[in-house]
Amino acid sequence: MDPTGDPVAEAPADGGLTTGAVARLLGVAPTTLRSWDRRYGIGPAARQDGRHRRWTGADIAALRHMCALTSSGLPPAEAARTVLTGTAGSSETPRPARTSRASGPLPVGRARQECRGLARAAVRLDAPALDELLTAVLDRYGLPAAWDEVMMPVLHAVGRKWETAGERYIEVEHLLSWHVSGALRGVAAGRAPAPGAGLALLACAPGETHTLALEALAATLAQQGLPVRMFGAAVPAGALEDAVRRTGPAAVVLWAQSRRTASPALVARLDAIEWGVRGARRRPVVCVAGPGWAGRQPPGARHLSGLADAVDALGAL
Repeated sequence: MDPTGDPVAEAPADGGLTTGAVARLLGVAPTTLRSWDRRYGIGPAARQDGRHRRWTGADIAALRHMCALTSSGLPPAEAARTVLTGTAGSSETPRPARTSRASGPLPVGRARQECRGLARAAVRLDAPALDELLTAVLDRYGLPAAWDEVMMPVLHAVGRKWETAGERYIEVEHLLSWHVSGALRGVAAGRAPAPGAGLALLACAPGETHTLALEALAATLAQQGLPVRMFGAAVPAGALEDAVRRTGPAAVVLWAQSRRTASPALVARLDAIEWGVRGARRRPVVCVAGPGWAGRQPPGARHLSGLADAVDALGAL
């Protein structure tokens, strides 16, 4: 384990780590590492067979320095000059711009190594690295585990950072959220829904703009061949009621991130909607999800405690 707390694989006998291994370790896209090597000379001291990059401990230390400087807001060219000239402590070292609030690591704690890599990429506003890392964790762990164990912890870390350090991190949160949303929407649907499978209608409560957890649920249901309609953020109450009457869903999931947007009155209105022929009328199962409902489960509603619980509950319908 290196001094920063990251588990570092022992260098192979042939002289170092591959570019892909270093990229995963540092949370940097391989294309970024190659660009730094080509443009600024921040590259491996030696190449196997004169072609393949192999990064030694000293090379990786230089990359860590480069990552720290760029994360603090220093332009890559200036950061590279600082690394190559060894002027980190010099009074001539350019200082990060005052407008850059996203300095320092995000507090991901004792999470998966991929969390640290994703957090570093987010702080650096490294969009290519975010896409590569998100694709990799989805491929490796599958959607539910990737959401619960990597994406959600890093998203929460963004919020904890500005709460504890007085730094808002709005640009970091927006970029990370955008790329997480893109990765979730890029997950391929599984088999076609079985005939007669119950439709799940997903929507945020009126005034609620946090959609990522519902996007993760929508993608997981589609992967498992369950029919879903995702209506997204801040759905007006009347529009949501109309959608329920028009689609006749087996379940409605209403997400609220805060107590301000959690509306028991809307739950009661949805729970009262009926459709179908007289004598065989049907009603949806109304489910509530999100921290806004903590400690205040409305009568007649089912509380979904997480992604796995939601998938199991809706699948059973």
